[in-house]
Amino acid sequence: MKKKYSSAIALLTGLLLSGCNMTLINPSGYVAKQQSNLMIFSVVVMLIVIIPVMLLTVYYAWKYRTGNQKADYDPDFYHSNKLEVLIWGVPIAIIIVLALVTWGSTHLLDPYRPLTRVDSQTKIAGVEEDLGAIKRLTTKFIDPKRSDEAVADVKTLVVEVAALDWKWLFIYPEQGIATVNELAAPANTPIEFRLTSASMMNSFFIPSMSGQLYAMPGMQTRLHAVMNDQGVFRGSSSNYTGHGFSQMYFSFHSLSNEGFDEWVNKVRSSPVVLDRAEYLVLDQFDQKNERGHVEYFGVRHYGQVQNNLYHAILNMCVTPGTMCMDEMMNIDLAGGAGVDSLDNLKRLRYDSRRTLKTQLELAEFSGLMPGDIICTTDTIATDPVQSSFAPVQQPQVPAASVTSVPGSQDQKLSFDTVSSIPTL
Repeated sequence: MKKKYSSAIALLTGLLLSGCNMTLINPSGYVAKQQSNLMIFSVVVMLIVIIPVMLLTVYYAWKYRTGNQKADYDPDFYHSNKLEVLIWGVPIAIIIVLALVTWGSTHLLDPYRPLTRVDSQTKIAGVEEDLGAIKRLTTKFIDPKRSDEAVADVKTLVVEVAALDWKWLFIYPEQGIATVNELAAPANTPIEFRLTSASMMNSFFIPSMSGQLYAMPGMQTRLHAVMNDQGVFRGSSSNYTGHGFSQMYFSFHSLSNEGFDEWVNKVRSSPVVLDRAEYLVLDQFDQKNERGHVEYFGVRHYGQVQNNLYHAILNMCVTPGTMCMDEMMNIDLAGGAGVDSLDNLKRLRYDSRRTLKTQLELAEFSGLMPGDIICTTDTIATDPVQSSFAPVQQPQVPAASVTSVPGSQDQKLSFDTVSSIPTL
């Protein structure tokens, strides 16, 4: 029996020791270290309630067991001021402390907030830190070694990230290069990640560097972080996205400044150019193998990147002739009117040209009569999107009957004659 207990204890100890270097508890990035300290602090504070409750539960269950006839029993007990202070005072104090630290850490660890430090002892030159009382209190718990011993004159590295199915695309706008499933940056250098997704909602996560942040199609999120230790770290998607989700990981290389320059030159030596055509080929679903599994896509390097490619990915208009989302938002901001709106109407006219009933419906709500703007030969001939089409001859539209609403100046088009109108 003793041997069984000894074996079980040894096995349990081995399992516990195997997790001693857990990434989330012992990360390599300054932001992740603060997040780790925040988790540890929160757990310790909550244990102030949990541990006494667990111990007292066992104690009173044993004290008032059936066989203990010596235990004092007071059936008339109903109130104690000391117990009330203890029962209510301690949890309220814990909630206040957690609330203050949560508020402070929410602002200090905001992923959109540019970094003011590369580590606990090193400030970034030219960046001011404006900390209030609560934030200063919070730093005592999440960054206890904080000091101003050194100042680093470093420039933030910008990396544009696009989540594809099921791979990661990294564009370095300042270096003019791009990679797939491989990320690199100098150690102790602030990084600004600009995140988006080409299809579904995803999540960018490098546990050693910072917390995860969502990447969503048609939107951009930002993550500011820094890696302090050199080495190769694993990044992944932490949001389920389909068949290839389990293979959607990448390597993050934290290098010296010289090592990063060598890596950039290596990527630049690639003859492959990432333009819109190459991106459309890249942005295809990874194919499943004969067993039905999606395999790891691998690493690719692109020595050059077409200008504004990330802007097109973000605004979902990489495909030629597709309207960008920022264009559409600009039209909406103008109230859906103006020259831009008319140009957009020309682009979308192919949907309304199919039947004149659709045109009459548009006329009812827009005040435009069919053939006035929507379907004239002139607009079709001058429309670059439709320039490959032969001019469409304008049909003879019978006069639609108009009925007046009694007591109103409004007029409504009647569609009784639609059946006699030819279809284009």
